[in-house]
Amino acid sequence: MTSSPAPARGPDRVLRLPDTVRAVDFISDLHLAEGLRETFAAWERYMAATPADALFILGDLFEAWVGDDMRALPFESRCVEILAGTAAKRPVWVGLGNRDFLLGDAFAAAAGVRLLDDSAALTAFGRTVVLSHGDALCIADVPYQMLRQMVRDEAWQEQMLAQPLEARIELAAKARLASKAHRDEPVTFADADPEMARSWLAEHGADTLIHGHTHRPRTHAHEGWTRHVLSDWDLDAALPEARRAEVLRWTAAGFERLSPAQASADT
Repeated sequence: MTSSPAPARGPDRVLRLPDTVRAVDFISDLHLAEGLRETFAAWERYMAATPADALFILGDLFEAWVGDDMRALPFESRCVEILAGTAAKRPVWVGLGNRDFLLGDAFAAAAGVRLLDDSAALTAFGRTVVLSHGDALCIADVPYQMLRQMVRDEAWQEQMLAQPLEARIELAAKARLASKAHRDEPVTFADADPEMARSWLAEHGADTLIHGHTHRPRTHAHEGWTRHVLSDWDLDAALPEARRAEVLRWTAAGFERLSPAQASADT
């Protein structure tokens, strides 16, 4: 696959890749932001060199996205350019995360990508998998689910986007500080709900779920179904042992977790 799909209004819900596909890559939770230089550099190198025939970014590509007018800012503009360069060589789909749920049609058009519906089905290599950012599955976190319902409401988004860009950026910064304070508390965060995950899989006749959001990269083998949790990318952590970044690659042989450098080597 060498051509990028033409952006279209509305997220993709059901996808079938052609038989010519050899490799499909999945990444999520890069939280790109100005100042996270190592993470950005690794992502830029990977995007330029991946041999995958299709790429899926399952949410939280950006640490914050408060409207598609952000694409004119210097750092975000560079990210859009990188996406467009990759999308010119293979199709790229971008899902909405809890940090960048305001990604919209103008962003998709500028980047040459397609937006991806949460709980979308993808068929390749004779199998169907279900894709998600993952936050909708964490239903035990009731306060977050109430917040998610509010910010995904069309009327709320219209009111938010009607504010000046500078005001939106300031609001996002305050929200990040509050979120960081919450994460620093000694609590156990909710994980994907198994019953809800199984219902999504049953809807599409699938046995494999791929998601991010929880920052707990691992493959869970359940009875009759599998859950691949994607890694977040953080190569700017102060402690070397805390730095990580991973690509999940799907081929006819199965799934493999690779470092960005490994995933960038032609196979």
